[in-house]
Amino acid sequence: MDAVDVFSLHGRIRAWMIACRPAFHTVGVFPYALGALMAYHYTGRFGWLSWATGTLAVILVMNATHLLGECYDYREDSISWSEVPSRFAGGSGAIPKKMISRESAFYAGLASTVLAVCVGLFIWIVLDTGPWTIPLGVIGVLGGIFYSTPPVRWVSTGLGEIWIFICYGFLTVAAGIYLAMGQVTTLSMLVSIPVGATIFNVIFANEYPDYESDRIAGKNNLLSRVGREKGAWIYTLFSVAANFFFLVSVFAGVPRMAMWFYCLTFVMSVYCVQGFVRGAWRDRSKLESLCGLTIMVNLTTTMSYMLAFALF
Repeated sequence: MDAVDVFSLHGRIRAWMIACRPAFHTVGVFPYALGALMAYHYTGRFGWLSWATGTLAVILVMNATHLLGECYDYREDSISWSEVPSRFAGGSGAIPKKMISRESAFYAGLASTVLAVCVGLFIWIVLDTGPWTIPLGVIGVLGGIFYSTPPVRWVSTGLGEIWIFICYGFLTVAAGIYLAMGQVTTLSMLVSIPVGATIFNVIFANEYPDYESDRIAGKNNLLSRVGREKGAWIYTLFSVAANFFFLVSVFAGVPRMAMWFYCLTFVMSVYCVQGFVRGAWRDRSKLESLCGLTIMVNLTTTMSYMLAFALF
């Protein structure tokens, strides 16, 4: 990571951009947009205001999750950055590199949470989006802010990855369609499974570069509990589930053109599975590639659905 001049305005802005990791917001923004496009597919209308305000709420919750993670994952992130840094693990490195302080990350995360709640109340009261608006928002906020924050700290319970599956799979797709048309369809729940399974693998794969530092710091995530060899089979299971349910969703009503968009995703998925099963994660450079491709599998899975519902 290049040095950042934290004493200049440009440097401070860059430091906060690094800490917030806006590029990773896509894994939440895309599924939410997918839900909104499914509503458009059903109704022929696109709710621009509910989509825009809902997207803002998703970004704020993710921002809070990232910043609170920077604060409370400080010990293991510092160990990770002191060894061999990875683009996909060890957090953003903003605190270990002294770009921002733990205290400022905490208060910025808290501010993002408060703003997310305010936006959610605006959506519910002003846009009158229905009784499930607040419950859906509460699940997202609780899943996000307590992912790394004590005393809950989902990431150290062995359940953090499942929370990611729920929040970045079912929840975002469900919120996108519900805020636009007032209901969650069976097809949207089916569609959320491949999205959730692939984001589960993103988080799980990103635990590989941090495996040693997490164990030293006592961060008992799922990979720390099962080990890297068994972890490869968990990764495989979720990859198989994602591909299987993508096919099921097409037969259940997703426009068939989605299969053509998904071809490259399937190839990348198979390549990643064979890499993890064959132990390519032992090679740091190969692991870096697998982590990057796993993110691409998630994003292109969601985009395959989005293109299908937007165009057909």
